Amino acid sequence: MRVWAPLLALLLWPMVTLAGEFFTLEGHGGPIKGIAVSPDGQRVLTASFDNALGLWSGRVPRWLDGHEAAVNTVAFVDDTRAVSGGDDFAVRLWDLADGTSQELGRHKGKVMSVRVSADQQMVASASWDGTVGLWTLDGAAPRFLEVGSNVNDVAFGSSDSLLFVGAADGKIRIYDVATGDMRQLFISNGFGVNNLVLNEAAGWLAFGAVDGVTKIVDVQTAALIKDVTLDRRPILAMSLDRQGQHLAVGDGEGFILLLNTKDWTVANDFRATHRGPIWALAFSKNGENVHAGGLDDAMFSWPMSDQGDAPRMVSHDRAFLNGNDSASNGERQFQRKCSICHTLSGDSARRAGPTLKNVFGRRAGAVADYSYSDTLQTSDIVWSAQTIDALFDLGPDVYIAGTKMPVQRIARAEDRADLIEFLRTYSDIKDD
Repeated sequence: MRVWAPLLALLLWPMVTLAGEFFTLEGHGGPIKGIAVSPDGQRVLTASFDNALGLWSGRVPRWLDGHEAAVNTVAFVDDTRAVSGGDDFAVRLWDLADGTSQELGRHKGKVMSVRVSADQQMVASASWDGTVGLWTLDGAAPRFLEVGSNVNDVAFGSSDSLLFVGAADGKIRIYDVATGDMRQLFISNGFGVNNLVLNEAAGWLAFGAVDGVTKIVDVQTAALIKDVTLDRRPILAMSLDRQGQHLAVGDGEGFILLLNTKDWTVANDFRATHRGPIWALAFSKNGENVHAGGLDDAMFSWPMSDQGDAPRMVSHDRAFLNGNDSASNGERQFQRKCSICHTLSGDSARRAGPTLKNVFGRRAGAVADYSYSDTLQTSDIVWSAQTIDALFDLGPDVYIAGTKMPVQRIARAEDRADLIEFLRTYSDIKDD
């Protein structure tokens, strides 16, 4: 015990001693897309673009691998189980004791949000296939509610009998969980609704939208209680502390707005990144910290109090955000299009894609430390100037149908050529 006690104390240090202080959780190989805090407040789950979940009880995470693409959302069921959803269309149930998971099933599009019912018996998933999935944790077959527009978020209400659904068509609808019928068209915003936070006991629903709209409305009548819209867009994350005292709002410009729910005044408003979005927010159990995730590989935890020396802006963003004027156009193309998913080192470093070092002459699907989709594992593509050019000219979804690669193109032939020449400098094979 004399040997392991100091190590255990070190691993538990952030959660136990840093309440009310600024700290980071680092180790992911990509942006943080989702954050959840366990019911007992002792652990944090982070969902990342690197296809993994991080389970943190201290500074050293336990990696939970199972998704085949970026993980967008995660929620605790209880202290020993969690659910997640991602770009692989899958909803997974995790046993946190042994780190294993089972796939509850799949949507036909990305899963953007998962929410657990108050009785911990059901999970609702929001998907870009235009449906909400309802998954019982007893093994019963799932049900799907047809919404007709990409679904971004959901919230259980009225003792789990109702479901509020926010969609890309700007509408918030209310569904009957038992029957699957739409009960009411609650709100029409005009622009896509990204986030929902429901506090039924206090009588309000908060929502954030693509156009920056941030409103709090009466949960019974939809009457406006407060419009806290600022000149920032889009709204990408929202979270309510467990005490019901503060609502956090994260936007595409890297700001976190903290609101007092008693009178909807601003408790704090600060930039949490130099540039880029806030994709994920969650409060610590005691409400003393708000955890945030975005383009960085780390989760940042900000104290609610202004006291102390806590920074109010992240100072070590990714290199491609810092405006390096001396970088070549090829390096700029790599940083903008490739660096979130790929390294140029000898290993893939928990990124969402394999290393691009020595990519020339390499058969697709051949890097040993990366788990490829079946599409690439069976592909006969060999990476060369011609194949890399075609990949970004046509787009991965066209050139390699079924790939996990994000849908993106480089439209200008000159930019593709510059990227190819930059990648050559990291390859032993210079000609192909």
